[in-house]
Amino acid sequence: MRIVDVTPENVSEEGFFCIKTSSRPGFASKQSWFEQRFAEGLRLKILRDDDGHQISFIEYVPAEHAWRPVSAPDYIFIHCISGYRKEHRGKGYASLLIEACESDAGKQGKAGVTVMTSDGPWMASMQVFVKNGYEVMDRRGRFELMAKRFDEQAADPRLINWEENAADYGGWHLLYADQCPWHDKAANDLLELANSEGIDLCVTKITSADQARRAPSGFGVFSLVHDGELIEDHYISKTRFRNILRKRLA
Repeated sequence: MRIVDVTPENVSEEGFFCIKTSSRPGFASKQSWFEQRFAEGLRLKILRDDDGHQISFIEYVPAEHAWRPVSAPDYIFIHCISGYRKEHRGKGYASLLIEACESDAGKQGKAGVTVMTSDGPWMASMQVFVKNGYEVMDRRGRFELMAKRFDEQAADPRLINWEENAADYGGWHLLYADQCPWHDKAANDLLELANSEGIDLCVTKITSADQARRAPSGFGVFSLVHDGELIEDHYISKTRFRNILRKRLA
């Protein structure tokens, strides 16, 4: 096993784990986003087995630059950690990446590492972090904010209240960011369907961490809102959106 540090110099070769080849839709958008964020301290590590196959990955950033609704000064924040094969689960691979993140945080003199978890889609569950000594610091909706503190005098990380922000959006709104490479395709698919159904869907690309922290969902980088109500807080397919439209407009 080896951990590969993905950088702007090798990203075209290494990929982003969840999207590996530069010809795939969303790769270029994620690459541009990644290169800008790398200068802010964002890091991406991919775990490979002895044959070079990708096993899992982790993406993290200084919490001041997190694209999630969190307040955690002087912490490192984990955006994503994931693996996709069932045979790789329960073998400690996620823990290897968490330990690598913690090592980076320690070298930077950070107060600790924090992460949002959920039993819902597109988010890591809390179990692997509990095993690694993380504690729940805050809860809101379907999300927990967990942390491992290196400095016991440091302030507890907190979730920012995103629930009241949906009221600012009348009609149909989709807000998304290139932090996830699948969002670009989703935005295009949803807009295409909305146009075919005569729905005025306002699509806004989130271009800064501050905007993501003020988004109307806990996921921060994907929000589908209708008349001030959050409908979905994660990537959805065109089929899922069609079903939502049928239900909402029935």
